Amino acid sequence: MDQKKGKRIISVVVPEKNVYSETFIRAHIDYLPAKVKVLYGYPFPRETGEGELLYTPSGLPYRIQKVLGEYIWGYSERLYKQRILSRYLLRNHVQAVLAEYGHTGLAMMEVCREAKIPLIVHFHGHDAYDSKILDYEGKNYPELFENSAALIVVSKDMHHQLIQLGAPSEKLFLNPYGVDVSQFNGADPANADPVFISVGRFVDKKAPYLTLLAFHQIFESNPEARLIMIGDGPLLEACYQLAQALAISGAVEFKGACAHDQVVKEMQLAKALVQHSIRTTNGDSEGTPVAILEACAVGLPVVATRHAGIKDVILNGETGLLIEEKDIDGMAAAMNQILLDPLMAARLGKSGRERMKKDFSMAKSINELWAIIETAMDKYQRNLS
Repeated sequence: MDQKKGKRIISVVVPEKNVYSETFIRAHIDYLPAKVKVLYGYPFPRETGEGELLYTPSGLPYRIQKVLGEYIWGYSERLYKQRILSRYLLRNHVQAVLAEYGHTGLAMMEVCREAKIPLIVHFHGHDAYDSKILDYEGKNYPELFENSAALIVVSKDMHHQLIQLGAPSEKLFLNPYGVDVSQFNGADPANADPVFISVGRFVDKKAPYLTLLAFHQIFESNPEARLIMIGDGPLLEACYQLAQALAISGAVEFKGACAHDQVVKEMQLAKALVQHSIRTTNGDSEGTPVAILEACAVGLPVVATRHAGIKDVILNGETGLLIEEKDIDGMAAAMNQILLDPLMAARLGKSGRERMKKDFSMAKSINELWAIIETAMDKYQRNLS
């Protein structure tokens, strides 16, 4: 027990080391009122930072390799890894595990069961929808649901999806992401230049090519319009080529991945954020795009699709404009509304910021997440005694 700080000790487990830099996971690590031990790696985590490295590149700790030597191959490597992880959690007095993503929860399921500590699994998006993941890992989800103390989702759509996958409703908790609204402000959409911004990875479910097609219509009627696209990913080159083919490359700026403060500065100068998220043919979907929350917090109106968690955040006609997935003409028309009606743009932006303060603040999200974790810990301990 961390007697010095008087805090409970939990472990936040993420699939890869770079994933825990994602905004929502970083918030869990930084703001939960607990002593947090961060583990990364899939399928078997290791510790981050300056702490003890749980595994060598070959997969097992040096001391296990040294003791077992040539006999190691006569035993189950998976079992040894699970036992080392379990002992690590017990040695560090970890009282609960928060597994980020469903497949990370699967990796920690037996470990937590052996250590007799509750497992809380936080779903984020593709782990709940992508048919490739569901085909490979989904067959084990019923066991994960049974052995988890709590299951957290970020949208109503995802809540429904996990019910469809067999999750018990009594273990499901809806807790949207939050933003620290105090860090965001300064947008003036009524007086901004005709600049639209999109922020996100260039991947199928964010459909950046559809945003380009919609902007092409805007550019044809308003040659002063500009589109700034922030992010990188496998579709970036295709979008470069599409912009050239549409003869709009001079009006579209691809900035690649940017530091967070630069993203905020670009948002502050824009007229609106545009996001054309879609459900892909393999079922992959968003959770709730953090860029949309941050744009609202800055005071930007949002033009986006009725997709997953987006429709939980954006109230059509109140904080932004929503269109159907793959409706390019509809997106162009909504973008044009923003350009033609600066008073509406200002009203949408102001309402969006107020909504973030009231319903999507970082404090609210973290407090509710911690309440879920604490309740799971207390209930688990009662069931053990």
